[in-house]
Amino acid sequence: MTRPFRVLGIQQVALGAPDRSALHALWVDTFGLSAKIVYRSERENVDEEILDLGRGVHAVEIDLMQPVDPAARPKVDAPSLNHIGLWVDDLPKAVDWLEARGMRFTPGGIRRAASGHDVWFIHPRPDEAHPLSGEGVLIELVQAPEDVIQALGATEAGHE
Repeated sequence: MTRPFRVLGIQQVALGAPDRSALHALWVDTFGLSAKIVYRSERENVDEEILDLGRGVHAVEIDLMQPVDPAARPKVDAPSLNHIGLWVDDLPKAVDWLEARGMRFTPGGIRRAASGHDVWFIHPRPDEAHPLSGEGVLIELVQAPEDVIQALGATEAGHE
């Protein structure tokens, strides 16, 4: 069966620490990236600063995260490289296709993320019912907006 979606590129790299001030010092003060969003969610146990690396459809988010409650889950600071986000051109089709093949997703379904895009996470570990997983890496599938699909999809397909 033909895969009904394409992975277009990296949307984000999420980094966590018990206190994100050292991450901020590195990525903002030292490397010169600028913050575009500060986001806090008690439910997701995250207090994060979202930075831009690059421009336009080729920009990649660098998310600097710390837990709201260090004792609660999810543990956004462990591991330090928390997750990577991948642009996909059709998130619902990707989820359906992957689930039919035994992919394990995190609970909660497709939802709107801090960046304003629809997302769903592939679980880092398989279980008995779901033999496929992120193989130790939490992977966020992110619905690409039309301008990203047009730009990266054309490049991915070999068109200019």
